[in-house]
Amino acid sequence: MQPEATGNSAVWADPLVREAARAHWPGPMLASLEDVPPECEALFVCGGGTMMDEAKYFRARQRPLMRLVVAPSIWGSGAERSPIVVLTRDGRKRIEMDRAFLPDEVVYWPELLRTIPDDLARNASGDVWSHALEAFLSPLACEILQGELARLIAEMLPFPLGVDERWFLAGARACQLQAKASVGVVHGIAHVLEPLLRVEDPAGGWGHAKLCSIFLLPAMDLNRRSSHKWADLASRYGIDDAAVQRVLRELHQPAAYRRALPALRGNWMAILRDPCTRTNGTLVRPQHLAFFEDWVAS
Repeated sequence: MQPEATGNSAVWADPLVREAARAHWPGPMLASLEDVPPECEALFVCGGGTMMDEAKYFRARQRPLMRLVVAPSIWGSGAERSPIVVLTRDGRKRIEMDRAFLPDEVVYWPELLRTIPDDLARNASGDVWSHALEAFLSPLACEILQGELARLIAEMLPFPLGVDERWFLAGARACQLQAKASVGVVHGIAHVLEPLLRVEDPAGGWGHAKLCSIFLLPAMDLNRRSSHKWADLASRYGIDDAAVQRVLRELHQPAAYRRALPALRGNWMAILRDPCTRTNGTLVRPQHLAFFEDWVAS
């Protein structure tokens, strides 16, 4: 998994994988991007989507001549293959898209699988599923994209919701496809609530992937009840609807969902204004807050 060293280099890694990265990659280990030395010619980054997006943005905007090599420490975001960055600034999520954000090299490191806790692996799988299903239903998805997403959905159905190296490439593909089609209300909810819940409930383990996992089942139920679009597309592309439902029920976490509802209620109008909510598979209206508040898994 070791890329070729290029001149002066440095390493920025998630604490969970820092020692492994130190053993494999050349250069000093950085505490933050602020510590990237001026003479650095190559930056090696190993972490989740947030770290990769920050590194992508830093390189593109501040050090465009510096080589950027990324190794995802967990799947889900697909940030390693995406021209999109999602940044948290002043407690809000900001999304930018630019091909300059793409890394120079991507390294997949299967040995990192043993560092991933079971709950994080499960939520990361939910993140991949939310990308694939919301992109499939997006009004911006053309037939070619829908066909590619349908094939990806079929491929993912046998995957366990946990540690499996196949999720890395599936997550990257789902992210690349959703970048062309956009996503929906699940991502609108995650973008608005994540920074707030991290402050309000710091011990709750709130993250983007967890929020996508717990809200995907009710959001898909809303899409089902509001329109025939999912049923029609699933039939057209041969998607096993019952199998998808089993996956979504397995991903859902009722207790976490109930804990998140007050934040959903207090920030519903901000969620409606989120660009991702506007490209949901069916139109999401103010009155749909009641749907989420009253929703119970069937």
